[in-house]
Amino acid sequence: MTQRFAPRPRRIDLRATALLAACGLALLALVAPSVPATGPSYHLLAVVDVTGSMTVRDMTVRDVDGRRMGSDQRPTSRLDAVKQRLRNLLAQLPCGSRLGLGIFTERRSFLLFEPVETCANFAPLDGAIAALDWRMAWEGDSYVARGLYSALSLAAPLDADLLFLSDGQEAPPLPPSGLPPFEGKTGATAGAIIGVGGAVPVPIPKFDGFGHEIGFLQATDVPQENRHGPPPEDASQRPGWHPRNAPWGGDAAAGEEHLSALRTAHLQALATTTSLGYATLAETEDLLPTVAARARPRPVPQPFRTAPLFAALALTALTAALGASFAPRLLSAKHTRTLPNAPQPSET
Repeated sequence: MTQRFAPRPRRIDLRATALLAACGLALLALVAPSVPATGPSYHLLAVVDVTGSMTVRDMTVRDVDGRRMGSDQRPTSRLDAVKQRLRNLLAQLPCGSRLGLGIFTERRSFLLFEPVETCANFAPLDGAIAALDWRMAWEGDSYVARGLYSALSLAAPLDADLLFLSDGQEAPPLPPSGLPPFEGKTGATAGAIIGVGGAVPVPIPKFDGFGHEIGFLQATDVPQENRHGPPPEDASQRPGWHPRNAPWGGDAAAGEEHLSALRTAHLQALATTTSLGYATLAETEDLLPTVAARARPRPVPQPFRTAPLFAALALTALTAALGASFAPRLLSAKHTRTLPNAPQPSET
């Protein structure tokens, strides 16, 4: 009687299959097309306060690599923190976005250049931001409210959303009448005011005519009170007051205007007046979420590249092939270790 054996089922070579899949997916990654898609972009004008109080070193920030600047007990100046954060924002903005740059000092903002596309002009934009310096200021005064109004008038004809970065310290202080009136159209320009600085008043560095730091400003170096316009209602209660000869009182004004801290209430009042958003640099790890929340997104073509997807799948298949190669060896080694005294086949 002839014994018939059933054919053994063909085993699938997982290693060869995974290698073939990896090669095919790698070839697809080379010729993979881009899928048409759109994404948000932003048109921004960043206006930076370069007045004297922005040289105060009371900031620490993180750069794009996650390293903290100033962690070695050498705090960063407010202006340097602004520059670093703007450079980080530039690196994060999607292609198709546009960024312009301006500075504020005295009572007006000055446009350095109009918004340009960020990806095509990354190097010159990054260099321009890095080159911002307090020596660009042409006057020592700091009328922040008027500077913000001026920045809004610059952004409107450019159809750009505004980022106004300042510590909010008015020099001289605001008069008793309060904020100057805003003559623009409220809400016509989107954007945000970014408050810069710490909450604790600290001395402001003092520089000589050559730009060398020579100490800190004293109370007699800055005006402690704005005496333009009519005096406050309580002026008659001051020592030495005279309605004609001394309507502000007979004594010199006292105050802490030679110290500097973030003027949050003042900047928030300006944000309310102009319908802008408000955020602080110290509490914001990066500016992109603020931009996304307050600026107008502009849809632009941003094709989705499928090549990285096929490349990732090819890498996964290659990893599977390597796993299929090593798995039998590992199982064999494990079986040998668990049966050290296995009987040997006898010779007949």
